[in-house]
Amino acid sequence: MNWDQIEGKWTEMKGKARSSWGELTDDELDQIGGKKDQLVGKLQQKYGLHKEAAEKKADDWANSL
Repeated sequence: MNWDQIEGKWTEMKGKARSSWGELTDDELDQIGGKKDQLVGKLQQKYGLHKEAAEKKADDWANSL
């Protein structure tokens, strides 16, 4: 699934994101709104990942949907 599709269906995707990244709160998921750059930033912040690693995790997650 590409990021445009994810952003358009974010309300449905939030549950899947929550199950993948349990440290993200509902408020943070609402703020992300399906935007890849927002998700990558939160993954970096919450999990201490480098930008490249966070982008890979986000892309792997999107491809698994």
